[in-house]
Amino acid sequence: MTATALTEPPTEPPTEPLTELACYGLAGHSETPRDVVREARRAEEIGLGSLFLSERFNVKDAAVLAGAVAAATERLGIGTAATNPGTRHPVISATMAATAHRLSEGRYCFGLGRGFDVVFDLYGVPRVTGAQLRDTADVLRRLWAGEKFAHDGPLGTFPYLFLLDELGDRIPILMVAIGPRSQRLAGAVADAVVLHTYLTDETVARAVANVRRGAEEAGRDPASVRIWACTAVIDDALPEVLRLRKTVGRLATYLQGYGDVLVAANGWDPADLQRFRDDPVVTAQQGAFDSAGTVEQLAYLAEKAIPAAWLDAAITGTAQQCATAVRDQLASTGVDSVILHGATPDELAGVVAAYREVRDPDRPALPVNPGWMVPPAP
Repeated sequence: MTATALTEPPTEPPTEPLTELACYGLAGHSETPRDVVREARRAEEIGLGSLFLSERFNVKDAAVLAGAVAAATERLGIGTAATNPGTRHPVISATMAATAHRLSEGRYCFGLGRGFDVVFDLYGVPRVTGAQLRDTADVLRRLWAGEKFAHDGPLGTFPYLFLLDELGDRIPILMVAIGPRSQRLAGAVADAVVLHTYLTDETVARAVANVRRGAEEAGRDPASVRIWACTAVIDDALPEVLRLRKTVGRLATYLQGYGDVLVAANGWDPADLQRFRDDPVVTAQQGAFDSAGTVEQLAYLAEKAIPAAWLDAAITGTAQQCATAVRDQLASTGVDSVILHGATPDELAGVVAAYREVRDPDRPALPVNPGWMVPPAP
């Protein structure tokens, strides 16, 4: 396809933000976390509804980044997707979320996920279970509501939990889910759900059904849970090396870290995963492909080691083609919103502008806070 120049920044912010669209701040790896300030302002400028923040144990601390984004923007939704229950004391997590919530004037959503078992094993942190995620959500909500209580449950044993002030705040909780059990759990206990990248549209549709089923079985309104697809969206206008890193490199990194889970979720052939793992380029790789892989390695993986159908789970093409595919994903899978994953706001500007042209005019605006389908009553 013919590459086109990336869209120049608009001189004025759009009239209405596209609250069904978001991206990640500091997508992938970063050694300069201050870039999140510029990225957040740019996301707000081009009209994205929210900015999500992943957490890595380096210079991507979710609490610090959320504070920076809240201070740098006026209307951008902010979501942590995700932190892990065992890495912070529950009072610290509650304080973190309450601070970001008030600093942003209600734009913040606190996100939880399982994380990587192998990392937790090395750190001496208990692996995250579904019971622990459920327990964490309950404890946080009680703390935000101003309760003071002893607790003994999957999250741990605590003689007395309380915040120094009785907040009474309503803060949405988001969960990141890959497999069907996690999706049903998220539907039962979370206000919003972020699905994983590199799920096919068919898998996303099944995930939506799982989340709604989990909510219904828990006695909740299934439509009250906001579901985000998280889809790699890579404009052909980007240089080839970036496109390879954001598509082949990112998927290869997922396959390195938790390929079994991703392959099972999509119904892909485990034999193809084993061939990927046994490939000499993969076995010799010391780091993550999305950060340490060379152009030659990534081109090789795309041709020899990763099935083309797996890479097709990303949205690629011209800005117009990407925008149309995002619109169609919203229409066909049942998700409420889409995170345009793997690219910065600058890299997404052309796609967002094109999406405005093809957006379903009947699609209702959603709350700015990415954790709510309907804002809670005051």
